[in-house]
Amino acid sequence: MKKNLVFIVMALLVIILLYMLSAKKIAPVPFDDKHAGITEEKKCFDCHAPGRDEPLSKKHPPKFECFKCHEITYK
Repeated sequence: MKKNLVFIVMALLVIILLYMLSAKKIAPVPFDDKHAGITEEKKCFDCHAPGRDEPLSKKHPPKFECFKCHEITYK
């Protein structure tokens, strides 16, 4: 009985740990004047392309699928 309880507790800890590691904390598209009305990903690169005001870092994946991660919270 004690072995079963230990196994269940360990399994739950592993599940919780995997959930915490997989939870992505990604910022939504900001609700400000610069981002107002943006509904197409190609508009993001007016500012976020290399050499522009706010270029994406080299570690930022994937470059051309903004709305897969950054949700538009206004409409």
